[in-house]
Amino acid sequence: MPNPTIPRGTLIALGGGNDDPLLDLISQLVPTPDTPVEVITSAVPRYPIKTGKAYVQALNEMGCTNVRHLRIDAKHSASSPATLRRLAQAGAVFFTGGDQENITDYWLDTPAVDLLCERYHTDPNFIVSGTSAGASVMPAYMIVSGYGYRSLTKGGIEMARGLGLISYVYIDQHFVERGRFNRLSHAVLKHPNTLGIGLAEQTGIIIRHGREMEVFGDGVVTIIDGNEVRNDNLGRVGRGESVGGQNLRVHLMVAGQRFDLRTRRILQLATAEGQVS
Repeated sequence: MPNPTIPRGTLIALGGGNDDPLLDLISQLVPTPDTPVEVITSAVPRYPIKTGKAYVQALNEMGCTNVRHLRIDAKHSASSPATLRRLAQAGAVFFTGGDQENITDYWLDTPAVDLLCERYHTDPNFIVSGTSAGASVMPAYMIVSGYGYRSLTKGGIEMARGLGLISYVYIDQHFVERGRFNRLSHAVLKHPNTLGIGLAEQTGIIIRHGREMEVFGDGVVTIIDGNEVRNDNLGRVGRGESVGGQNLRVHLMVAGQRFDLRTRRILQLATAEGQVS
């Protein structure tokens, strides 16, 4: 279950593509260059060692001097004392892309996910981050399937438990590039108290203290707010029939803009001249 307390740590999620913007943020936000950073490849179905080494090298080149590859997968238990010690000592963790359900297969209902949530909720210096699958798995629930027009029909999307770091949001990745507006809209119609956040590639969000979200990167973050949804037909249509509703609110946000997740209000808008209003 998601932790009900207000998180004190920082969460960073990227929509996939070139990961350099996220890795650069990690290098900037860790307290010192030798802060322990763990690269987690649970999502990678093949060649996790190669992937882990590549990310360790990339973070080293950005100035992080204490980066290690932490494997939690079919061969490396999330309950091992060595793994838990490393998670307890880490200043930042980074979940790579791959298959998000691999992450939950290996992490859910384990001491590792309990410790991860505890660190995120209690340690103001702790950073948890992820790209692509590693981003979408962070909330309490995630979208695991839904494609094209079918994702706007009843039964056309599938949800599953996520890691539970943050509640009342969905994070969808490769959002613009893979045409995922339909499935995120459907998810928000089903659960209008949950905010939909769609991340384009090379684009992400920083969430500080579970409340203030800031956009970074080159693309657009799409926010879908169902708080004022009216007249949805989900309870009246059968499987395979089109779903609908009114008053979904949509925001398109770019780098530097900020959003309050609790009040659901934009805190800062950039003008056409690039100035902040």
